[in-house]
Amino acid sequence: MPSLQIRDMPEEVYEALALRARTEHRSMAQQAIVELRRIPELVARERRLEVLRRVKARIEAEPPRKLPVSPAELIREDRNR
Repeated sequence: MPSLQIRDMPEEVYEALALRARTEHRSMAQQAIVELRRIPELVARERRLEVLRRVKARIEAEPPRKLPVSPAELIREDRNR
């Protein structure tokens, strides 16, 4: 099984990892694996949020459209069928 050794880890990163490991009753190595496994999920989430931001910006930039038929007319027409 591959292994990883990290040198010159910033103190605040080490402390955050150690705190999470203690809280979750895991070793530092186990907690590091858990954290690293979350990276693809976090990246995918960021991509989805970026797409949503672009869609929102596009919607806000476009002028409102007039519907060819009012919703009330569509409902009335459907009920009369």
